[in-house]
Amino acid sequence: MVERAFAKIPYRFRRRLANVALIVEPEPSGDQLRGFAPGGTLLGLYRGRPLTTRSVSDSFVMPDQIVIFQGPHERLARNREHLEKLVEETVWHEVAHYFGMDEARVRRAERKRNGSGTGL
Repeated sequence: MVERAFAKIPYRFRRRLANVALIVEPEPSGDQLRGFAPGGTLLGLYRGRPLTTRSVSDSFVMPDQIVIFQGPHERLARNREHLEKLVEETVWHEVAHYFGMDEARVRRAERKRNGSGTGL
């Protein structure tokens, strides 16, 4: 499902993604949830150095990671179709972080993408 969601990202973005691993983990850890409101949900996480902060001296580094948390998605989903939509939205969200967008900018892009425009 994560691979299908990634494949739906337009080629103009996917072709610029380099050295990125897509990972599915069952649940976020306590450390990953630190800073969230009690009962908050973490669906995904980008681990790495955003493209906008890289330099030519960044060669030979471990892959960045886009982590999708399975449990929170499954608990939020009303059905399989909704689950696939949630996963697609989360993958888009984390890809936006790879491109250097902060949380506020990602949220604006999501609203645009889900409304009248294409977002990212």
